[in-house]
Amino acid sequence: PNPFNPVTSIQYAIDNRQLVQLKVYDVLGNEIATLVNEEKAAGNYDINFNASALAGGVYFYQLKAGDYVETKKMILIK
Repeated sequence: PNPFNPVTSIQYAIDNRQLVQLKVYDVLGNEIATLVNEEKAAGNYDINFNASALAGGVYFYQLKAGDYVETKKMILIK
């Protein structure tokens, strides 16, 4: 999703039913948005994130699914 302005798509896949959390943070670690916070069935997912109300800069998204945790950087260009 890099760089993006102002909408990006975050894709992920899970292999069994589990609690999924997908959150966006700024560079200071402040939570900006919770995109997913629910139990999901196995499958592929595509979540749109609209950052039109945010300032340009670096943001991070963190995906938690069961014991799996991954954090990636996004760059918003305005």
